[in-house]
Amino acid sequence: MASSATATRIVQKVSSTRTFARIAPHVIPVMDRAVHRLTRGKVLLSARMLPGVILTARGAKSGLPRRTPLACMPEEERDGWLLIGSNFGRPGHPNWTANLLAHPDVEINWRGKDVPVTARLLAGEERAEAWAAALRFWPPYAAYQARIDREIRLFRLERR
Repeated sequence: MASSATATRIVQKVSSTRTFARIAPHVIPVMDRAVHRLTRGKVLLSARMLPGVILTARGAKSGLPRRTPLACMPEEERDGWLLIGSNFGRPGHPNWTANLLAHPDVEINWRGKDVPVTARLLAGEERAEAWAAALRFWPPYAAYQARIDREIRLFRLERR
């Protein structure tokens, strides 16, 4: 049986591929939403690879609530979270990032608890430091960034 470190390296290698980037956005969020709903917020399947939240934000254009399962990087020293708008290394920013730019006061479900937070787009030195931490946390983000021309958006979520 593979060790946890070996399993993580295998998952990182697979998640860095273009095939994963094509398939995952259509499969992972659907599975996450279903399992999250069935377990009343206790389980996110993708959190077996990376910590995850369910983001509830108002749509940038519609204003309607949008629920999006996302991987996150907990920032325990800040009592917050980092969201990485990688879109699996596909062109175009993910829609949820536009929602955060338009309506930064949002809610996340973290480990089964609803938490009101404010999202802030990172820039400059603060973004550079957060990006370096994100790459240490999940190295495949480097492969995602290398495949695209846009700069991946990073958001810091702070409790309200």
